Amino acid sequence: MLKQQAALFNRITQIIDIVLIMGAFAAAHAIRNISVPTLGPLLDHLWIMLVVLPTWHFLMSQFYLYASIRTLSIPQIIISLIKVHLIGGIITASAIYLIQPHGFRRILFMLFILLSFVTLAIGKLLLKGILSYMRRRGYNTRNLLIIGSKERRSAFIQLIREHTQWGLCISGIYQPQHPFNIDSNDESPPLGNVDNLVAICKSKPVDEVIFCLNRNEIQNIDDYVFEMEQMGITVRMVLDVYEVHRTRREVAMFHGEMPILTLHCMMFDATQLFFKRCLDVFGSIIGLIINCIMFPFIALAIKLDSPGPLMFGQERVGEHGRLFTCWKYRSMYVDAEDRKKDLSHLNEMQGAIFKIKNDPRITRVGHFIRKTSLDELPQFWNVLCGDMSLVGTRPPTPDEVSKYENWHRRRISIKPGITGLWQISGRNQIQDFDSIVRLDLEYIDKWNIWLDIRILIKTVKVVFVREGSC
Repeated sequence: MLKQQAALFNRITQIIDIVLIMGAFAAAHAIRNISVPTLGPLLDHLWIMLVVLPTWHFLMSQFYLYASIRTLSIPQIIISLIKVHLIGGIITASAIYLIQPHGFRRILFMLFILLSFVTLAIGKLLLKGILSYMRRRGYNTRNLLIIGSKERRSAFIQLIREHTQWGLCISGIYQPQHPFNIDSNDESPPLGNVDNLVAICKSKPVDEVIFCLNRNEIQNIDDYVFEMEQMGITVRMVLDVYEVHRTRREVAMFHGEMPILTLHCMMFDATQLFFKRCLDVFGSIIGLIINCIMFPFIALAIKLDSPGPLMFGQERVGEHGRLFTCWKYRSMYVDAEDRKKDLSHLNEMQGAIFKIKNDPRITRVGHFIRKTSLDELPQFWNVLCGDMSLVGTRPPTPDEVSKYENWHRRRISIKPGITGLWQISGRNQIQDFDSIVRLDLEYIDKWNIWLDIRILIKTVKVVFVREGSC
């Protein structure tokens, strides 16, 4: 009965959202029609809703806005709506432009996006507020049966009690182990063992059974899960089975069929990664245009300065060990790699990286194009191909990676970049490889699209004031 009510409520919510979206479009048309009376009647533009409505519905489903918002926070709802309107706006604007390029009203569409976000946000927050008010007064509640030892269940119980607006009521606490005992310091003492879970669920209203178990206890709940499934009772498990420091946990269905627990060293938001790739593509195109302009001058200078090829391609290690050819304008003599071993005693860096301040292998033109970072212009092609990013960690050679300690390898868990924190932090003053790695890990742990933009802006400043090559 409760599931049927939830499904009906979900349908009603979707219908309300459709009304709000269409209302936002009608309002946008009315506002725009004031300044542009020749816009035409609303009916002439309603075909746009045939693109918008299914796109919005799909994205709102993907971002869990049609799942229960019982435990979603207000920031989570707002962020999800922002993602829907950013991604949905790009998709629908592209589709509308392809269908009717000459009739695409950009200002009307942008006004609609703004009003749609505002109306849906107000609608969702108003709905959440009403439901929270009702749940605090005992309506629309869910009865939970919690099973677990004290150390496993305490944090979960505390979380529920701190958020009464969720409407989650604890109807019983039971422990899985034998013999049954009560800790006098336990603020939520169990009622007994869970030997006869079926009888317990028959004796009181139970909507969900929550297992808060450790790894050893999980092995013994197969029969309980099967019995709850037969009775139509939802089963949830609090996953806290691995003691890890930085790792983030995520549970999802693999191909919609198999539950997978994922432990991430980093958890990059898919939407931000999409915008990072868009930034990479846009930036690499700009960079390649600059490269085309500078190419004749750089090529002539290199050829006149020293014999050898114009370009230098070197095998580098990319994301998670993928090998790719990193391209640069040649700034060294052709025998530079052969002379590297003879110069190893001059290496000024500590650790798995090779660098000499006054490297005799660098040509006269090479010094200039390195100082101005012109030698790295061809790397925009690597960015466009997807081997690199505009911002990331420095791409190492396989020889350098072979000398890595385990913790060093986390720096190659993302795509390498043309620039990064090391390049804008005074790379010529950093002589310790471990310090470079710490900067790279700081970038990985703190990454967001705005950090990339700040690094790019600072990189431009560093290049123009010539504070070392980037």
